[in-house]
Parts: sequence; C-alpha cells; structure tokens
Amino acid sequence: MFITLEGPEGSGKTSHIPYLVEYLREKGYTIFPTREPGGTSIGEQVREVLHSLKNTEMHARTETLLYQAARAQFVEQVVRPRLARGEIVLSDRYADSTIAYQGYGHQQDLEQVRALVKYATGGLVPDLTVLLDVDVEMGLKRKKKADEWNRLDAYTVEFHQRVRSGYLEMVKQEPGRWVVVDAGKAWEIVQGELKNVVLEKIQKA
Repeated sequence: MFITLEGPEGSGKTSHIPYLVEYLREKGYTIFPTREPGGTSIGEQVREVLHSLKNTEMHARTETLLYQAARAQFVEQVVRPRLARGEIVLSDRYADSTIAYQGYGHQQDLEQVRALVKYATGGLVPDLTVLLDVDVEMGLKRKKKADEWNRLDAYTVEFHQRVRSGYLEMVKQEPGRWVVVDAGKAWEIVQGELKNVVLEKIQKA
C-alpha cells in the first residue's frame, strides 16, 4: 500500500511521521517511511538544488522538471520495489505537491504539469493521501520558528494561498483518495486523527 501525506508549509507532516510509523509498527505492519524530493541519493542531491536559497533565479519550469527527475528515480528505486514486496510505503509528499505548488502556486498549465507528473511516476497513484490542512499564515509562522526556511517557503503569501486552494480543489476532484485532517488543532489531536485515518485504510485493504 502506498500512503502519502500532503499539505501547505508548516502543516506538520514531517513531525508526525515518526510517531505514526512507530504506532503502525507496533501494530505489526511493515512500514517504510520516506520523503520527496529525496528518498534516493540522486533525489537528495536534487532536493539540495531545489531548496537552496542561493537559487532564487530558478524558473518555474526548471523547478517543475527537477522535481519530476527526482520523482522518477524515487518511484523506480524505492516505491515500486517495496510495494512489490508487500510493504507499506509512507511518503512525506509526492506527486500532488507538484500539482499544488508548480501547478496552482506558479499558475502553470495544469494539464501540462499533470502530463509531466504522469510520465515521472509511470502513472503510480497513492492508495490514500492525507491532507494536513492549515491556515497559510499560521503554517509559515510555524516554519520560521522551526528554522527550516527554504527557497519555496520564501515565495509570497499569495503563492502559498494558491497552493492551499489547489490542495482543497484536488480533494474535491478525488474525494475517494483524499482525507483532510485539520492541522491547525493541537499536535496530539492531529496525531490521533492521523493514526485513525491511516489504520482504518490499512485494515480495509
């Protein structure tokens, strides 16, 4: 099973994953946590380029293509082999991030972006995607406090508003795949809801 966590900046995805993984392993499931961009040596190198605050001149199309390069390697080297072995792959971001950020955020042609994503993933779609939804300004404040500011975080508030709206639009388009969790609540409440959502999906499989 392939499960992904998505959300605007500061939604808490990265902080929640280790506890979710521990909980599911205690239940006896084989879980492989990973992240995007990254998850492979090649992907981590691309991540550095994408996130570096030195690369402010990067064009939106360049950004989009670099994400797909990292993603293609990630899918073929990590995700497909582990799914074939019956493992549960849990990823901090995946293809929907590109639709949200490079599509809606940068206001690029959505059909072109979706075509690139489909090529990079070979058509691999998650079984479940959880959107940790949070108010944009709250999320950006959290990100600054965590001292993890990167090139994408530095985009305008309007850009991040479009990203969040894009995520919510995708939820409407594919309600069977998405579950929305309010990440503006206390961390413990969000973690509890996340555990329930993911466990329910695994048990139904």
